[in-house]
Amino acid sequence: METLYHQTNKQIQEVQSLMGNLEKTDRQSVHLLENELQIRIDQIFNQLERLEILVSKEPPNRRQNAKLRVDQLKYDVQHLRTALQNFQHRRYSREAQEREREELLSRTFTTNDADTSIPIDETLQYNTNLHNAHRGMDDLLGSGSGILNGLREQRSTLKGTHKKMLDVANMLGLSNTVMRLIERRATQDKFIMIGGMLLTCVFMFLVIRYLG
Repeated sequence: METLYHQTNKQIQEVQSLMGNLEKTDRQSVHLLENELQIRIDQIFNQLERLEILVSKEPPNRRQNAKLRVDQLKYDVQHLRTALQNFQHRRYSREAQEREREELLSRTFTTNDADTSIPIDETLQYNTNLHNAHRGMDDLLGSGSGILNGLREQRSTLKGTHKKMLDVANMLGLSNTVMRLIERRATQDKFIMIGGMLLTCVFMFLVIRYLG
């Protein structure tokens, strides 16, 4: 299990390093890097499934710690996948807006008589402002979605960690006072997380309403 664990951890670090090259890669090659990252992330998830099977075969005194280590790897790769999806969403939106702008600029405008005219400059400026607003909203929605996903994953991780801490505490025979402190801290973390989610939702609603 140790060999597969260290191999998986190394692959996650390599993916993190490649993610930093997304913004610097040219438009003709970025989709190739995205495909490579997706393949690597899928391979990591497959290895995590094998690790979970190996964890269940560990001796009882080592199983809890092994499961915590595997859960951390799973948490890290889930964030990498969310970051890749957000980057692809922004790239698709940006490319669509650029195509629409090029079509608008290449369109031929005609007039029927001297009294009829089209304010091309104003129309272009309006469309540019509109595209910029849409791009900003897409970025905010993508960031908001990433934040909400991260908060949900953190909640799941906190719940799992809380349960594991209680199990470990029971095995170690900790006092009831320490147990109550652990439960109180977990409850506070849950309220903080819920408050963050609500603030994010309100912020996104206000931005969408303002830009709309």
